[in-house]
Amino acid sequence: MKRLLRYFLLLTLACFVAETATAQVQNYKELHKVKRKETIFGIARENGLTIEELIKANPEMNEPGYELHKGDYIKIPFPSNHAAEAASKTQQPQMPTKPVVTERDMRNREIRVGVMLPLHNENGDGRRMAEYYRGVLMACDSLRVGGISTDIRAWNVTEQTDIQKILKDPKAAECDLIIGPLYSKQVKALGTFAQANDIRVLIPFSINSDEVINNGNLFQVFQNGNQTNQAYVFRFYQRFKDYHVVIIDCNDSTSTKGSFTTVLRRKLDQESASYSLTNLKSNEAKFKQSFSTTKHNVVVLNTSRSAELNVAFAKLNGLLMTVPSLKISMFGYPEWLMYINKHLDNFYKFDTYIPSTYYMSPLSPRVEHFKKKYRWNFHQDMQPYHQRYAVTGFDQAYFMIKGLHMYGTKFTGASGMVGYTPLQTPLHFERIGNGGLQNRAILFVHYTTDNRIETINF
Repeated sequence: MKRLLRYFLLLTLACFVAETATAQVQNYKELHKVKRKETIFGIARENGLTIEELIKANPEMNEPGYELHKGDYIKIPFPSNHAAEAASKTQQPQMPTKPVVTERDMRNREIRVGVMLPLHNENGDGRRMAEYYRGVLMACDSLRVGGISTDIRAWNVTEQTDIQKILKDPKAAECDLIIGPLYSKQVKALGTFAQANDIRVLIPFSINSDEVINNGNLFQVFQNGNQTNQAYVFRFYQRFKDYHVVIIDCNDSTSTKGSFTTVLRRKLDQESASYSLTNLKSNEAKFKQSFSTTKHNVVVLNTSRSAELNVAFAKLNGLLMTVPSLKISMFGYPEWLMYINKHLDNFYKFDTYIPSTYYMSPLSPRVEHFKKKYRWNFHQDMQPYHQRYAVTGFDQAYFMIKGLHMYGTKFTGASGMVGYTPLQTPLHFERIGNGGLQNRAILFVHYTTDNRIETINF
């Protein structure tokens, strides 16, 4: 009797499970086994779904860090309009509802990305660019989760490489985006090739070339030194036009920062702004005379070196001991971001502003997640440069690929087009006349007197 009761219970349970499974199957069309290189976007498109419909049927896709893997099973729901479509097919011939998409239209297919950089382990350039390339790959991986597919091809383009030979590879002409080169002498040939094949080129680092002025296919991330100085001075004056500027000569014969202070002095003279000049070796009385007792002072050195900065802080601290009512801020250089461990307390004390074209907050949870993922993927930490090259590669590739996916050949990288918050490198491009596009984003890293760090973006 007990055995019969057990069989009855098992039969009842089996019927219940079968009935439940049938009810669940009715909520989706089929289970799909994920193949290699498939993306959420591609699967949705192949089944006549929107990405939102596919994610709704598979709620786990909304979880942070979700990634699609080969061999996964996902539910393919019925399209929300499948009944109406079936009815229309029986009544009249199906007419196209969208314009025919050409194979060249990258908005509806994978984005083909070529990387033409020194990718080797022979010197610093190669190691830095190999790390940058890893960041590009991580960006592609993140974009894939959002349904944007990429096809990556890379070439090792060293300083000695004849890039013309690389450009003869048929796969180069298939690219939608090429990232590179690192060396100025290769820009002209690559730019000409890009124009002939309607390819966008992202030049990721500083170069000595004016090709961007005449070539509408180029996106140049970093401006030359003179342009950067002009941008820093323009934003400096906006921020400190009511301050008294004190420019300190630090007697550093190796410094290249005289180019900045020269542009700054020219601007201050044009605006009839208040400023004075002094020397790091001046005696206390002469040094004190350079500061205003009625205005807030902002101090600018003509060197970026840590040794002279240390002496300047010592003199300023001594000055405050004799005149504690003085108000003093500091305006520095991007190199100062490397001196945080040594000078942080003084950065806070003197309300320091550091101009830069990149900055990565050490307190950002996104940055910490990126570091862990990099370590997981490549079994090592990023190289200890202040500008983390993998993060630079991630920011630039994510921004460009997403923009091309959204806008195709109409993408210009203008402010607000992509809606991406960078981890380190802000990007917003402006066209130069009838030529290419140049990144105009700069920022000030501000160490406030209440021991906070804020980023002021322009």
